[in-house]
Amino acid sequence: QLQLVESGGGLVQPGGALRLSCAASGFSLERYNIAWFRQVPGKEREGVSCIDGRDDRRFYGDSVKGRFTISADNAKNTVYLQMNSLKPEDTADYYCAAGLSECEKLIREEGVFASWGQGTQVIVSS
Repeated sequence: QLQLVESGGGLVQPGGALRLSCAASGFSLERYNIAWFRQVPGKEREGVSCIDGRDDRRFYGDSVKGRFTISADNAKNTVYLQMNSLKPEDTADYYCAAGLSECEKLIREEGVFASWGQGTQVIVSS
């Protein structure tokens, strides 16, 4: 079973930056597509970004395009989400997930998922 652990969340002021990490164990991330999601209590989960483990294709939700960047370090078996120009509406619990389906499906939660992390909290506030 692939295990994922998120880290890097915290409190940041509007306009600031954070880098989230998604560390995998058990299997190589190269065999999976990795997606980031976020969720606010009482609201549905939102797809944020996804990276294809085979060809490094990257996908972003419209609300974060131009501000967030997803990347992978295969040697560390870790995927990162660099978040710049943060806004209060970015406040949420952020989760990473590994899936076997293409990113076009995973980011809509329509694909096959192998594992989910427990999440890391991001708060953007003055």
